[in-house]
Amino acid sequence: MTEKNYNPEQKGNKSMKKQQKAEQKKEIVDTKKIEDKKEKTEKEEQKVKEEKKPIQKKEKVKKDEAIVRGIGLPISTKTSTEICRFINKKTIDKAITDLEDVLKFKKAIPMRGEIPHRKGKGMMSGRYATKATGHFVRMLKTLKANANVNGVENPVIVEAVANKASRPYGRFGAVKRKRTHIKIKVIEKNKLKEKKK
Repeated sequence: MTEKNYNPEQKGNKSMKKQQKAEQKKEIVDTKKIEDKKEKTEKEEQKVKEEKKPIQKKEKVKKDEAIVRGIGLPISTKTSTEICRFINKKTIDKAITDLEDVLKFKKAIPMRGEIPHRKGKGMMSGRYATKATGHFVRMLKTLKANANVNGVENPVIVEAVANKASRPYGRFGAVKRKRTHIKIKVIEKNKLKEKKK
């Protein structure tokens, strides 16, 4: 801010001298503020660098088993128990390939009860339960991922259980819908042998 300078003789006045001194002080204060800001930013950068020190990764705890649960799946409990029997004691990859063959109608799932006979080795009655099989294939793929995360090598299906879930009423309350809980557990092949011994 400069004062009105109409008269050139006024430069020697006391008021003009005071104004010039004030402007000089202002410039000094401004330079100090800029220097302070620079120092602050430098300090902040140093703090950020200190915080960005390499974080020590936690060692993954290797587990012997992996589990997957399907809760309230809209599939028949009866067919899912048969699929569980069909999968049991197999590796995950083998189980997935077998179930994909079922979806392509190349293999049938063996079933108990008065059900029509199907072609296949060691099979009497069976069905191509496509809806339930699709759900099982999805679950087995997630189980495979869980086994990889837990560090389970050569996983074998040890436990495959299907239970009834709470069955909600359908539209207009005429019919109860099908609902099933499924649990599939996997263990390392080596650990399985140790347990048997």
